[in-house]
Amino acid sequence: MEYRYIIVLGIALLSVSAIILYATYPIRPIIRVRIATTTSLYATGLLEYISSRFTEVHRNTELQFIAVGSGAALRYAERGDVCAILIHEPGLEKLYIERGAIEGQRILAYSFFVIVGPENDPANVSSALDVVDAFRRVYRVAEEGLIRFISRADNSGTHNREMKIWNLIGVSPRDKPWYIECGCGMDQALIMASEFKGYTLSDVGTYTVLKAKGRIQNVKILYGNASDDLMLNIYSGYLASGCRGTERMYAELFLDFIYSDPDIVNSFGVEEYGVRLFYHSRHYEGSILDAWNRLALSG
Repeated sequence: MEYRYIIVLGIALLSVSAIILYATYPIRPIIRVRIATTTSLYATGLLEYISSRFTEVHRNTELQFIAVGSGAALRYAERGDVCAILIHEPGLEKLYIERGAIEGQRILAYSFFVIVGPENDPANVSSALDVVDAFRRVYRVAEEGLIRFISRADNSGTHNREMKIWNLIGVSPRDKPWYIECGCGMDQALIMASEFKGYTLSDVGTYTVLKAKGRIQNVKILYGNASDDLMLNIYSGYLASGCRGTERMYAELFLDFIYSDPDIVNSFGVEEYGVRLFYHSRHYEGSILDAWNRLALSG
């Protein structure tokens, strides 16, 4: 009897302890937030870094990232497949804002586009006067059969910027034998450019990471111009207009988390790669917004 009494007493004490523990540290349901993001933010590791910092504060949150081009991210938002998006194509963003598909814009960061190509630079892009001149040189030498150009061809922010530049030259490279449309992310396009010893347009962050990892040994940066709007790469965050409830609340918290902490963007990659991969926009928000408007209006 005494043995049975001890067992019952032990069970009772455990039950009381469990009740006290639950009252002190209640088990909270996991809040899953679906976010579509441009591939450059994902492939560089920036979002994984920010996500780990965010979930340290909001431990009951699980951020689910879908890495796609900006065009696909906007379609996901319009269909209600995600609650927030992180993208970098002002012209498309403006269109979807006007359609009422996205709202609550926050310009979060910026970086720069660069033209990447082979070491020997047969198109002499490194001597170009501006990005339009650089693309014109690529087109001329490619037509001679000497080089190839890798296009993402995925309606991403990078692809749309590339097409904007071709349009400024007044040429269409589509269906040219030297123009390779990979329909892929930035990392894959860079790897293909390295394999073919060809040219491509890239964001500087993805290039820097892949170069440091030895994955693109046959190409280097040949042209960049931080003072040119066409080479400015602006990342904005939006909420999907159809997203509601707890998921929307945490999606907004996540965007605010990035927006309110410049160091979380500015410090990323510096120790590992020796340079900034992205720049937080908060201290230059006015001028970056002006540039965003110019790019959005130019289509």
